[in-house]
Amino acid sequence: MQSRMQNPAMILPDAMKPIQELFTAVHAGGVDGQTLELVHLRVSQINGCSACVDAGAKTARKAGVSDERLATVAAWRETPYFTEEERAALELAEAATRLADRADAVSDEIWDRAATHFDEKQLAAIVLMIGVTNLFNRLNATTRQIAGAWG
Repeated sequence: MQSRMQNPAMILPDAMKPIQELFTAVHAGGVDGQTLELVHLRVSQINGCSACVDAGAKTARKAGVSDERLATVAAWRETPYFTEEERAALELAEAATRLADRADAVSDEIWDRAATHFDEKQLAAIVLMIGVTNLFNRLNATTRQIAGAWG
């Protein structure tokens, strides 16, 4: 396997700095680090971004996510390993990533479940994590970045 080119944010270094600043802001938003990493991993799984799934699993493990949770995040609805807060964040992540799958992609019910567990600042962090992850997934999948190539 070979990538088509380097990640565009690496080729245009002025693009990488604001992306990194977004990640810094997200992690300062008051959401548990494991929850953010689970969101990142789930979004990357949905988008089929092997580089982000690989990096996301490693980062999640460093944040303390157990192997059983890593192995079952794609089936979070059917496993007992996730808190209600994490489930709400994962549901929001899936809906916001699959915008074209239904007319009301992020329904009031999905939003309200998340808002039950997270305040506005935390919701902002989760929504930004979803958005930045989707950005990286699209950059990496389009250019066929290789899992593990970033070290």
